[in-house]
Amino acid sequence: MSIAKMIDHSLLRPELTLDDIKRGCEIAARREVASVCVRPSDVELAAAALAGTGVLVGTVAGFPHGDTRTAIKAAETRALVEAGADEIDMVLHIGRLRDGDTGYVLDDIAAVVAAAGGRVVKVILENAYLTDEEKTLGCRLTEQAGAHFVKTSTGFAPGGATLADIQLMRAAVSPHVQVKAAGGVRSLDTLLTLHEAGATRFGATATEAILDDLAARERGELPAATTSAADGGY
Repeated sequence: MSIAKMIDHSLLRPELTLDDIKRGCEIAARREVASVCVRPSDVELAAAALAGTGVLVGTVAGFPHGDTRTAIKAAETRALVEAGADEIDMVLHIGRLRDGDTGYVLDDIAAVVAAAGGRVVKVILENAYLTDEEKTLGCRLTEQAGAHFVKTSTGFAPGGATLADIQLMRAAVSPHVQVKAAGGVRSLDTLLTLHEAGATRFGATATEAILDDLAARERGELPAATTSAADGGY
């Protein structure tokens, strides 16, 4: 799989205008990434802009705190699928996971999986707030509920994806469940390191910088730097 097809180009920041969303979709189409991940209100726009490009439309449910009632998360998911979403990145209920309320967390995820009607569901744990034991539990409940990915972060919490978390999450789930790294994936070197550890999808706003660096290396050019523009969330 190409590096581009591992990237979900993130368009989730609250200040983005419709023109920003359109430009982001143009970048996603031109760079042939896996998907865009847009705010719920932008799904129709993204679906129209990306029709026929092979780039999927992703969006979020219960974002960014995860504390929306389960019925609302499920209803939101159904509405987003109807609007054209191909993938759903949901935030589990962080507080209930920390409480050890496994029944609530499991049912919450399962309701979104059912509402998605077979579309890919990625479950955001928001690892910055969790112990390793809680991360492992969240991964196992995600798999039990039938979701397709475990994901590190929203990008709006104090911390994002780390190598240790990717290794922990990869070990906590079966091979058919994938791992998505998000939050702080701002350079090609970071992406490659996390991919080696087991991540197969990456949320990024620095998509062009990452892919430009890759192209330069493939041409045999010395990379300018391993850091790129700040993520600004996600």
